[in-house]
Amino acid sequence: MSEIKPTDTAATNAGEENDWAASKYFSDSLKTKKPKPPKPQNAVTIAVSSRTLFNMVEERKIYEEEGVEKYMAHMNQQKHENEPLMPGVAFPLVKALMTVNSRLRQLYPDSEELFDIVLMTNNHAQVGVRLINSINHYDLTIERFCMTGGQRPIGYLKAYMTNLYLSKDGEKVTEAIKEGIAAATMFTSGDVENQLSDTQLKVAFDGDAVLFSDESEIIVKQCGLDMFFEHEQEFENIPLKQGPLKCFLEALGKLQRKFYAKNERMTCPIRTYLVTARSAASSGARVLKTLRSWGLEIDEALFLAGAPKGPLLQKIRPHIFFDDQMFHIEGAKELGTIAAHVPYGIGQKYHKGELIEQTVKDVKDKK
Repeated sequence: MSEIKPTDTAATNAGEENDWAASKYFSDSLKTKKPKPPKPQNAVTIAVSSRTLFNMVEERKIYEEEGVEKYMAHMNQQKHENEPLMPGVAFPLVKALMTVNSRLRQLYPDSEELFDIVLMTNNHAQVGVRLINSINHYDLTIERFCMTGGQRPIGYLKAYMTNLYLSKDGEKVTEAIKEGIAAATMFTSGDVENQLSDTQLKVAFDGDAVLFSDESEIIVKQCGLDMFFEHEQEFENIPLKQGPLKCFLEALGKLQRKFYAKNERMTCPIRTYLVTARSAASSGARVLKTLRSWGLEIDEALFLAGAPKGPLLQKIRPHIFFDDQMFHIEGAKELGTIAAHVPYGIGQKYHKGELIEQTVKDVKDKK
């Protein structure tokens, strides 16, 4: 898995540094009221697809039913290009990221340790005008676009040093995770924007197979809970291996510490949550000790001992909740939480505790 971006400039390619220095010199000579994007190696880069940022259900229907040429013709029509696209499932998250950046710029006017939002889309450049107009309509701070013209985005995600990639395409997300990039598939959960905080970014994580590896979850699935409890108590002081989103929590912690350094811990605009099905007494200590061994903090830890996550998430109202198991995603969605699936680990072979392959076999046997 990818680690947090290095801050040691000595480890950075000298040619790249020279390019950025020349670019910054030219950019600084231009007068603008708009905040300038930070260098990728300093920023926490969040890549969002156009279908997560905006509601493009109608446009997607044209693409799937009538083909790419009809879709491009629709998007290119002048009568449509000035119609702003409606906000999508990632829209509230992007607004919250901008709120954090605004606070950081107040405290550290010259710092480039900020969120940098990149629009990553497989759209062709010809349809970009409507996307640009929509971003300007909502006054979103998104200056970097990557329109791949139908090509897969993985190489560009690496080039942008992406800390998190959010898409509606599960295959692209799976590919990103395999390449060590934190990624998740977002799901629409209704209009919840008005219920979310506009002053604090709230991010909720599952533990196993999200922040941590699936090593303990494998024991649950294959050996049962009693063996799992015994294993976790025996290995309580052995840190879990990192999961696909550990590096994103690490990046969030890096920005949180900038607020703590200014004595603003209690008013920090970033708040993180661990929402896990683990039991606290039976298996919780190893989780907390693992985070401590990594030098990471979590603001709130909720050990649910197998209880549904949806009601607790409804109280938290996070801008995004990450989980590796679809039945948790579905439960969260039903109660209005914006949820993102992390397709990683043994949980992908199970649904509601049952092996998917076995369930399919049972259905065929009954026919």
